[in-house]
Amino acid sequence: MARDFYHKQVKAALEADGWRITHDPYEMTVDTIGYEIDLGAEPLIAAEKGGEKIAVEIKSFIGPSTITEFHRAVGQFNDYFVAMEIVEPERVLYLAIPENVYRSFFQKPVIQKSVERIGGKIIVYDPAEQKIVSWIK
Repeated sequence: MARDFYHKQVKAALEADGWRITHDPYEMTVDTIGYEIDLGAEPLIAAEKGGEKIAVEIKSFIGPSTITEFHRAVGQFNDYFVAMEIVEPERVLYLAIPENVYRSFFQKPVIQKSVERIGGKIIVYDPAEQKIVSWIK
C-alpha cells in the first residue's frame, strides 16, 4: 500500500489529540474484496471520547489537480463507508484533509454539497504543526 504524503503527520496529530492508533492500515475484506483505510484509532481514555472507534482515510491534495484529487477521495470514502457498514458499523469513517485545502477548496458550496451527500466526516489537519485543527461531523 502506498502511504499518503502526510501519513506520518496525521498519525502524530491523532496521537497528540488523544487517540491510540490501533491499525496502520485498517484492513477489511467484504465479499473477497480487500480494502485498506489508512488508519484505525480508538481514544486513549475511552470515557473521554465516549469509546468511539474511528477509521481515517488521509488525503494530501498535493497532485496537480485538486478536483481530480477530490474525486478520488470521494470515491474512496464512499467505497470504504459502504464496506465499513458491513464489517464494523460502529466505527466512524473520517476523511483527513490539510487545513489549507479545507479553507480554500472545501468551502465551495458544490464541494460542501458533495461531502454532505456521501455523509462525509472530516478531520482538518495542519501537516507542518502535526496537529488536528478541527473535527467536522
